[in-house]
Amino acid sequence: MSAHQTHPGTPVGPAAVFDPATYAHGVPYALFRELRDRAPVCRVPETAVGPWPPGPGYWAVFRHADVKHVLRDTETFSSHLGATQIRDPDTEDDLDFVRAMMLNQDPPAHVRLRRIVAAAFTPRATRKLETAIEARARALVEDVAGRGEADYVELAADLPTWTLAHILGVPEEDRRLLQDWSDRIIGYQDADHAGADTADAATLSPLGRAALAHRPAALLKPDGTPLNPRSPEALTDMFAYAHGLADAPRTGSVMARMREGGLTGAEFENMFFLLAVAGNETLRNGIPGGLHSLLDHPEQYEALRRRPELTDSAVEEVLRHWPPVLDIRRTATRDTELGGQHVRRGEKVVVYHASANRDERVFPDPDRFDITRTPNDHVSFGFGPHFCLGAHLARAQIRAMLRATLDRLPGLERAGEPVRLTSNFQNGLKHLPVRWRTDR
Repeated sequence: MSAHQTHPGTPVGPAAVFDPATYAHGVPYALFRELRDRAPVCRVPETAVGPWPPGPGYWAVFRHADVKHVLRDTETFSSHLGATQIRDPDTEDDLDFVRAMMLNQDPPAHVRLRRIVAAAFTPRATRKLETAIEARARALVEDVAGRGEADYVELAADLPTWTLAHILGVPEEDRRLLQDWSDRIIGYQDADHAGADTADAATLSPLGRAALAHRPAALLKPDGTPLNPRSPEALTDMFAYAHGLADAPRTGSVMARMREGGLTGAEFENMFFLLAVAGNETLRNGIPGGLHSLLDHPEQYEALRRRPELTDSAVEEVLRHWPPVLDIRRTATRDTELGGQHVRRGEKVVVYHASANRDERVFPDPDRFDITRTPNDHVSFGFGPHFCLGAHLARAQIRAMLRATLDRLPGLERAGEPVRLTSNFQNGLKHLPVRWRTDR
């Protein structure tokens, strides 16, 4: 079933843009195109979703130029006022806490935090990691090559988790904790990911076991309503681990350097949140999504297999065609005009990267997947002051995993239907079964 078709019980029109169930069937690109043409900035209702109550609604932004304008103009469209998720934090205390995250800061505070963490993510630092990333990707693929089949989501998930563990100094036995935290925080709208608890305490390091003792016993409040998975109360185990990691006797560890670099307690905990979750989940979705796009376009898959020199441009087209992050929120700091609409101070403004990346005003034949596309002005890493700090690292991982896959798994094809993540934030896959020949 195509991404623009409706499904029983799901909203239609602009309301479908917010509903997480929409994305379980595919990104609604046809709807995005319709809205870019007739309502490029429009009101979207925040309906109740399961146990989560309705919200006040927001202005959705669909055209490439308008998306860039919002992301560039931090004086008018703030990351700090209401943070950057569509859903409002449950309490003022929760909002105050998440505002300490670099992602939820405006200049100049954002610039200060970015400088503290930037040294770990410069192109030079990434180049030093590339050899290790490429070796890890080859080893992952080589390990399954003789089986003839795998779930590519599970296969690819190890690389970003391993890379982040390597950067942050997380012991190998604790890597599963990183994946659980990502599932709980990013995938909370999906029943398969909400409350993820797959790490075996018996195999964790002493630090990991100590952190688990801080995990909330239940993800519900006393009144029975769900605990926001991004609230401090829901993340006590992750933050306990972050402090333990910084205290561990490792000379010059990244987390220790960050804490010593002038971060407040809340800033330090939110920085670990950002690195351990955002840096993990986006690649965990982006790498399988890239292969999904290639398998949907076998002529492009074959062209990339024959011409590895196209890998860099293929990575950019993968990012455009399958943006890991669907949208991001800002809050208007003053009354303003946007796309012909009057936006009032304090109202939510949500930009849709997934729509901007298919804007026919910028990308000729935008629904076509073309690994030679140039220029490729996608906004999958954002734009302006908040342009993704880990963009170089993300590109290196996508490139390494795709090259290892194409080189070592001949005759690759789907072995079943992909299963999408139910999320209005992450463009994710839960399963991508594939098979290949083992006769080489």
